[in-house]
Amino acid sequence: MKPPAFGGRTLSDRAFEWLEEAIIKGDYPPETKLDEAELAEAFGISRGPVREAIRRLEGKKLVERVAHVGARVARRSQNDLIDLLYIREALEGMACRLATQRVSEAALDELEKLLEGHAAEEPLQAGAHYYQKPGDYDFHFRIIQESGNERLIEMLCEDLYHLLRVYRYRSSARKGRAIEALKEHRDILAAMRARDADLAERCMRQHLTHARIAAEEMQNNSVRPPRLKTA
Repeated sequence: MKPPAFGGRTLSDRAFEWLEEAIIKGDYPPETKLDEAELAEAFGISRGPVREAIRRLEGKKLVERVAHVGARVARRSQNDLIDLLYIREALEGMACRLATQRVSEAALDELEKLLEGHAAEEPLQAGAHYYQKPGDYDFHFRIIQESGNERLIEMLCEDLYHLLRVYRYRSSARKGRAIEALKEHRDILAAMRARDADLAERCMRQHLTHARIAAEEMQNNSVRPPRLKTA
């Protein structure tokens, strides 16, 4: 198994990015044991950077340590999922309202280019899933950053971000959801361009409600999203 190339600056960064994506996409499902030696061999690196990557994933609540087992992919309860997604609806709706009031036209143009890039991706066109790389490649991340509210940014782009990405991907894998989500993103952007903060917040909250319902359905049906393809 050869990991894909990522832009991380260090070996630990690259191992972290690859493992995070594998967890998000379901290649490593909950309770999968993460063996440092096996992963180091797969990456073609020493165990030190792998150990550091696992430690960072533990800090993001994507990995847990279990007595007599070691590090494994964390399992989260249905109640935890619902709680997280309701929190997301409220906080991201507020972030979108603030961003609409503060965002520059140049930043809106960049958001439009970002969505054009998403729309061109083959898995989304096929309706398989809507995967967004983290940070500046993530429509939601960019809007939250434009809110200018440091507390919201800390909560949504740091504390909850990595956990929410797991459920976001899961919801996008429901049949028909990926195309719906892209259209909803475009509706949000249109409201922001119109500088209609009420409408932008309403569109964002509706979008996140739909995502929550889709994630709940996937969880209830125990349907796993497509496995990660590795080079």
